[in-house]
Amino acid sequence: MTATPGQAVAAETSNKTFTKTGDPSLDRLAFFHILEKLKTQKRTGWVNNKIASPESIADHMHRMAILSLCTSDTKLDVAKCVMLSVVHDLSEALVGDIAPSHGIPKEEKYRLEAEAMRVFVHDMLHDSPAAQRIEALWKEYEGRETPEAQFVKDLDRFEMATQALEYERDLRTPRLQEFYDGSIPFIRHPEVREWGKDLLDERSRLFPAE
Repeated sequence: MTATPGQAVAAETSNKTFTKTGDPSLDRLAFFHILEKLKTQKRTGWVNNKIASPESIADHMHRMAILSLCTSDTKLDVAKCVMLSVVHDLSEALVGDIAPSHGIPKEEKYRLEAEAMRVFVHDMLHDSPAAQRIEALWKEYEGRETPEAQFVKDLDRFEMATQALEYERDLRTPRLQEFYDGSIPFIRHPEVREWGKDLLDERSRLFPAE
């Protein structure tokens, strides 16, 4: 019997189960190693659209961190935004990039990602001050209650649309409209909304007949 996408994700996650050794140095090093998955795991949406050599999770988060530095909003804690950017998809090192195509309910997606963070924070990093800092950042992003978390979520949306345009432009792919429809209309921060408008204007110039 063919596994459903959700079952496949669960099976893949179980294959990456970490066994705590009790040695803080060894367990911390295991955490450092699992971060490599962020560099090698390709983003699901692009894979599903058969993009050649698609970006990795780390690629996505890195540009978000740089975008954070580009804001002119003096009310934001920019350093916090950078940290939120590089932590927000950290759980995907263990569970992968869970997309709507996997057919996993939001509640189950959150459970899987929260369990991955528990492994990182408690089993690998032994509840150290660094672990607590990472956990607090992830929870802040997921909560979407602070201006910084809301801003970074908008960067998440904008970065995805920017990448879509670059694939359309450079790889001459079929139009990737779903990635704009699921991102640009939901941006709330005024500056990021303006960036989104600039991006759509650029797209119109590149593809004037469409």
